[in-house]
Amino acid sequence: MANGDPGPNRRWRILWLLPVLAALGLAWAVSSGRVRIPEAWNPWAPLRIDAPPNLLTRFKLDRAAGDHLACQAALAQADMRLTPVDDRVTGEHCGFTNAVRIERTSVAVGSDFTLSCRAALSLAMWERHVLQQAAQANLDARVVRIEHLGSYACRNLYGEQGRRRSQHATADALDIAGFVLDDGRRVRVLKDWDSTPEASAPAVGDATATGPASGEAAFLRAVHDGACDWFDVVLGPDYNRAHADHFHFDRGMSRVCR
Repeated sequence: MANGDPGPNRRWRILWLLPVLAALGLAWAVSSGRVRIPEAWNPWAPLRIDAPPNLLTRFKLDRAAGDHLACQAALAQADMRLTPVDDRVTGEHCGFTNAVRIERTSVAVGSDFTLSCRAALSLAMWERHVLQQAAQANLDARVVRIEHLGSYACRNLYGEQGRRRSQHATADALDIAGFVLDDGRRVRVLKDWDSTPEASAPAVGDATATGPASGEAAFLRAVHDGACDWFDVVLGPDYNRAHADHFHFDRGMSRVCR
């Protein structure tokens, strides 16, 4: 290393540092407004519910979910009839902050329910980018009502003593049992998750015969799987018996899609 030679290790450290510094400089330039890029590809741009999803959409959703004001601003774009509710504590590790009372989403919901802003925002994204597309593709219809089993409840997982609190205890979860279509059909998780067309139903006494999934089953799987892009935990009949009759969607600390 005579004659000022920095040595191979130092040269590699310098080469490694250059792209890091360039990335930091670009991030500063974009965030400060000195460099303008399309909003869809700007990670610091606010979440737009109607914008086509891309690789940054989930990042923007999570960033909005973690900021009370940003979440409220994003949720204001949603096709929902809702009112903010006061923060409250209803029991040990029970209660909610930055929550809303939802009377209607983009479809009817029956009885109104309370969700945290971040869960409501995920619900809005799921409805906008998954629900109707799945209904049109698999059932050639539109969903006009969601049949739910409730959201907020101060309880443990499965209502059992000794377990940790459910995400329902903080209004971060919603259970959905079925859907009503614009042609009058009613699609239920319990009845239709594994349903097959009548024409391909097993013959009497043939317990091994199977047929293709019905349009209802395909629709339910599409809305279940699509929810995994917008919620942290998505559980259905394939998870356990407790979810045989509904989907559980929540924003929580875990990431599960079953």
